[in-house]
Amino acid sequence: MTDLFDDKYSESDRKEDVKILHSMGYAQELERRMSLFSNFAVSFSIICILSGGINSLAQATAGAGGAAIGIGWPLGCFISGVFALGMGQIASSYPTAGGLYHWSSILGNRFTGWLTAWLNLLGLITVLGAINVGTWGFFSGAIAPWFPWINVDTTVAEGFRNQIVFVAIITAIQALINHYGIRLTAKLTDFSGYLIFAATIVLTVSCFVFAEHWDFSRLWTFSNFSGDPTLNGAGELKGDPIWPSHVSGFMVFLLGLLLPIYTITGYDASAHTSEETHKAAESAPRGMVSSVWWSSVFGYVMLIGFLVLIPDMKDAAKQGWNVFFWALDARFPVWLKNGLYVAIFLSQFLCGLATVTSASRMLFAFGRDDGIPGARFLKRVSPAHRTPDAAIWAVSILSFLFVWGASLVTIAGASAYSIVVSCTVIFLFFSFAIPIALGLVAHGRTWTRMGPWNLGEPLFKTVAVLSILSAILIFFIGVQPPNDWALWITVGFLVLAGVIWLAFERRRFNGPPIGDMIAKRQAEILAAEKAVGEI
Repeated sequence: MTDLFDDKYSESDRKEDVKILHSMGYAQELERRMSLFSNFAVSFSIICILSGGINSLAQATAGAGGAAIGIGWPLGCFISGVFALGMGQIASSYPTAGGLYHWSSILGNRFTGWLTAWLNLLGLITVLGAINVGTWGFFSGAIAPWFPWINVDTTVAEGFRNQIVFVAIITAIQALINHYGIRLTAKLTDFSGYLIFAATIVLTVSCFVFAEHWDFSRLWTFSNFSGDPTLNGAGELKGDPIWPSHVSGFMVFLLGLLLPIYTITGYDASAHTSEETHKAAESAPRGMVSSVWWSSVFGYVMLIGFLVLIPDMKDAAKQGWNVFFWALDARFPVWLKNGLYVAIFLSQFLCGLATVTSASRMLFAFGRDDGIPGARFLKRVSPAHRTPDAAIWAVSILSFLFVWGASLVTIAGASAYSIVVSCTVIFLFFSFAIPIALGLVAHGRTWTRMGPWNLGEPLFKTVAVLSILSAILIFFIGVQPPNDWALWITVGFLVLAGVIWLAFERRRFNGPPIGDMIAKRQAEILAAEKAVGEI
């Protein structure tokens, strides 16, 4: 990991970064303050094994049991690692904010770029909502009991109101921190990286210390708790079941892959912050791949510790979403448990902070190319803070409205959280797969200039094929019951996108500058950089 701190940034490096950006038709409006470690940390913070790895635990423990973690976690992490490698190859060639949209436009065409932008934006906005709702859920189970006057029962008006107010407050704070500059945000996400490492180590060691026995056989022991009426000792399921319908053992194992696949995502943040990163053509791909690697390793060791801590796997399946608190309550001393709760809560808040950073850069990049009709204000950069302030507040408000709307709807008795997770995973990984698939076709043909971080043609093409197959698998998993509404949401989006493109955007949207358009924008680039004090 020591190479993450190797970040000697000279004036010639700075000029080279600006030169690359100019060659793609963009001005250096955002402030280039992020080191290699900061670029890694922003992705590592969004992945945040202390967020998705804890809040989504029930998708494994209430499904295939121990094997969903012991075997499922490394398999899901491998899938994410494949995507990170493919995206890293492209990011090294085209290190821009909103990278995925830019890549799909250059390697494909205006439509593939436009579609990728919307998929990625929707994925990022919904994942921000899911993260902050997950943070509320963690707060409800871990910290709210310290304040008994706080009602966290969202089935009643007061508890529902408290959830909405909580999400609104933390989203506003995350937006405000982002508004005031990348330096403050980078410092906090750097701190988040250290905090995640430290808290994970303490949690993991504590799990092994306080476990009654170390039963490692759980790592490869398959169960099938889906739709099992014996879980609650009655003839029917009650509460908010994770997998209410009985499915085959193989299928319930696949459903459990939503735990690692949802957790190990968000590493596209390293690409989205390219224009604020030192030596971005090298740092962005390294940040993506390193964040996936370290999250996978530390997350796996942490979850192994949690597995051996669990008193009984069948009892764990009964707990549903409450499984993490149930296990720690049973074995940890109060002082240690509460200390970890504070560290985990802070990590989850900073996870949301980093997600605002990533999503706002995507919206800013799409907005500066007039990707959203009537929203030219989204390309605004604050001269005082060098941040895309309009985009920051736009994604934050949209994320909150999404949470508010989703909280009002109960769909077919399924967990709203699990449906959001499914849709988020589908949208994000589709947006990852499109540029990689286009790169597979363009490699060596229209795409001949590789960046300094280069897998080589044979390895990249292997990674690209695996990414496409993985995207198909993720879609198949994501639309299975009880999340089958995700199928209709995804199909509905694709149909609506096709109609809007053919009816309106095909004639209006020009995409990013390419060819002669780049040369014509040099005067605009100079004016934009003067406006923010870059020159």
